[in-house]
Amino acid sequence: MSSAGADDVGEESAADTSPVVRTPSRQSAAAARRRAREQQILAATRRLFDESAVRDAQIDDIAKAVGINRAIIYRHFSGKEELFALAVESYLEELRGRLEEAAAAHADDPEARLGAVVGAFVDYGLEYPAFIDCAQTLMRRPGPELLEQVSEGALLRLGRAIATCLRTLTDTLDAGVASGAFQKGDTVLLANYMYATGLGAMQLARIGMVVKESAPGMPAISRISGDQVRDFLVSTAVSLAKRR
Repeated sequence: MSSAGADDVGEESAADTSPVVRTPSRQSAAAARRRAREQQILAATRRLFDESAVRDAQIDDIAKAVGINRAIIYRHFSGKEELFALAVESYLEELRGRLEEAAAAHADDPEARLGAVVGAFVDYGLEYPAFIDCAQTLMRRPGPELLEQVSEGALLRLGRAIATCLRTLTDTLDAGVASGAFQKGDTVLLANYMYATGLGAMQLARIGMVVKESAPGMPAISRISGDQVRDFLVSTAVSLAKRR
């Protein structure tokens, strides 16, 4: 009689109908395989988002990239919205490193430090436009609706990633307040405001244009570059922090 292999958890031989006992080692191996599959799916999702428009990426495309049936994706994730959330988490983990490096390079100058942090955010958004698309897609959802489409575990991971990024910005604002360079105020609210408005402003950089009225009732379109958006967001952030 041949014995079941380590990967055949839960299968029984024809001659042995006794229930299979899941040992801790087998459970650990199964959990490891599940985590590996989830990481494989998330990596494929990131690649598709980075290579094409986020709105065009479908579950079928992700499944094809991984080489699995779409049904397997739904065993691991609740749907596309959850994949959005976890993709944003991966972007934010990378962004955090950029922000921390920018802050450390200007630790002794509050205004330069804030400008560097905001500039690093803009540069990352220009480099990875899918990050902006995913983040904005999630922010358009009311909280209760998002909870219906994304698991609590995924939302916790996303919230943790946002909080750690915002901590770098909040610490920068707090340091400026402590030095007297920035006005006292709710630095947590200000950091969240800068993040939310920054995502919106980055859309201007994406489309590369602004609209104005050249004459009463006559719209006109002007070009705008990523550098212009960057300079505007940096100067606006410093002005908001100083508010004097």
